[in-house]
Amino acid sequence: MSMTAVLEPPSAEATDPSGPTGQLAAWLAGLRMEQVPSEVRERAKHLILDGIGCALVGAQLPWSQTAVEIVTRIEGRGDKTIIGWRRTTAGPAAALLNGTFIQGFELDDFHALGPLHSASVVIPSLMACAEQIGSVSGRDFLLGAVAGFEVGPRVGMALHGGQMLSRGWHSGSVFGTHASAAAAGKLLGLDAARFEDALGLAGTQSSGLMAAQYEAMCKRMHHGFSARAGLYAAFLAEGGYTGIKRVFEREYGGFLSVFGEGHDPDSSRIASDLGERWETDRIVIKPYAAMGSLHAPLDALFELAAKRPLKPEEIEAVDIDISHAAYHHGWWRVERPLTTIGAQMNVGYAIAVAILDGAAMVKQFSPQRIDSDDVWALIPKITAHHDPAFDTGGQKSRGNTRLRIRFTDGTELETYREGSRGVMNPLTNDEIVEKYETLTEGIVSPERRDSIRETILHLEQVDDIGQLVALLAAPVSAPF
Repeated sequence: MSMTAVLEPPSAEATDPSGPTGQLAAWLAGLRMEQVPSEVRERAKHLILDGIGCALVGAQLPWSQTAVEIVTRIEGRGDKTIIGWRRTTAGPAAALLNGTFIQGFELDDFHALGPLHSASVVIPSLMACAEQIGSVSGRDFLLGAVAGFEVGPRVGMALHGGQMLSRGWHSGSVFGTHASAAAAGKLLGLDAARFEDALGLAGTQSSGLMAAQYEAMCKRMHHGFSARAGLYAAFLAEGGYTGIKRVFEREYGGFLSVFGEGHDPDSSRIASDLGERWETDRIVIKPYAAMGSLHAPLDALFELAAKRPLKPEEIEAVDIDISHAAYHHGWWRVERPLTTIGAQMNVGYAIAVAILDGAAMVKQFSPQRIDSDDVWALIPKITAHHDPAFDTGGQKSRGNTRLRIRFTDGTELETYREGSRGVMNPLTNDEIVEKYETLTEGIVSPERRDSIRETILHLEQVDDIGQLVALLAAPVSAPF
């Protein structure tokens, strides 16, 4: 008699189909393109386009170059594409690096209620998974992206989104593992039982500390870590390696019970209105190269600048009232020298450079601009304050901002905003295309830029996603 154990085939259903984990797993397994409204598909393609534009900008930044050299030295050459390098490495390492590029300059999307940066965890996972499979259609790639875009924000909202930032977690890298696993799992054709395993394997790898925002390069890599973790989760689950069952509802050691301890997590948000309310539509695109909580203050500043020219020598003080999450995520007294990541996280620096330049994009956060004397002369005049009234409305009031400018002639200007324009009036698909073309100017040739854009915006007609990967593989120029 053979001593080899015979394993029974796993059930196609999750262990508890009626629970939040089981409901989500079943929905992911059954999701078909025909169920996705056409406007959601279009938005998803434009989110992919924005993410790719961010990756092209981020690929040759100094900290990205450091990451590539170290990671490839450890992981070897492999055969999975590193965007913008004409180099390859192992699949998980490629997902790590490509996610790091997309998050490399605070230009990528965010879900205001999640909050997380979806493209940086979804696209790298899909690319590495597709290259491992060998041939994946653009239609399947797009469906995988929608799956990932839907999952991440729901997990974030179950933990009350911005509360995670207030507590010191880098929220997106905590929620991003599930989005990555959902995207790759869709390409792999996981059934509900295997999706349950993938979600459990993803959750046990979630992490990310927000102290990385001050000076560490690793803040750029957090979503890349999640992309890699989710990719591993999907492939492990496909191969029969089991994960935590009912990961979202477990009372001891479960995802929500641990990350939400003492903060009343809401497991109903995981599977609520699946297929009816599309979170893909609520992912917004950044108009500024700065952390999302700085966008409402920047909008407020530019609103006041339209009323009166802002001359540094005429400004006595700038006061900014923001919520608890925004205050703890985006305010501390900066000192020289300041790293690029610190500048992009700090409302004082962002407002100072925006007053001087009338903009807050790539050039304003270059090392040369950050070290300019005129910026540091203005920064001490700017102070942020926590207004507890902005915390009473829950996640929706997290972006509330009041900005006051006091001038040396005794006059004042003040404005109040209920969130940033990017959230209140999201960039349209046409504006996303404009942003992509602006970002990639001088980074890639016009011909390559246009080919990438057209391939992404017509993904349903692409027979093999390898066409897009080939366009992304060639080297790109550094933005500064």
